[in-house]
Amino acid sequence: MEFRHVFICVNQRPPGHPQGSCAEKGSRDLYQVFMEKLQEDPELFMSVAVTPTGCLGPCMMGPTIVVYPDAVWYGNVKKEDVDEIIKEHLKGGKPVERLVVGKGKPPGMF
Repeated sequence: MEFRHVFICVNQRPPGHPQGSCAEKGSRDLYQVFMEKLQEDPELFMSVAVTPTGCLGPCMMGPTIVVYPDAVWYGNVKKEDVDEIIKEHLKGGKPVERLVVGKGKPPGMF
């Protein structure tokens, strides 16, 4: 299994901010689920790093996740999607297309 690094936006903006924020959409719970899955699976633990980040840019599509070195951007990710991302992308090498919002660069940024 190729090493991958998952970045999860956990940025929190003030309530009512027009862009919203990933934290208010559940990204901190999402981060927790990823960490629990890593702890349960020795193969995953040795081949995947998960890092909480500040704003990744596409706030309206949050929670936002980016997986490197693939540079695959996921949007509107929910806790229920974590198992599929792990199985299909992190272990299987195939992005979960229904959640992909960008490849190579953040969606709508450039």
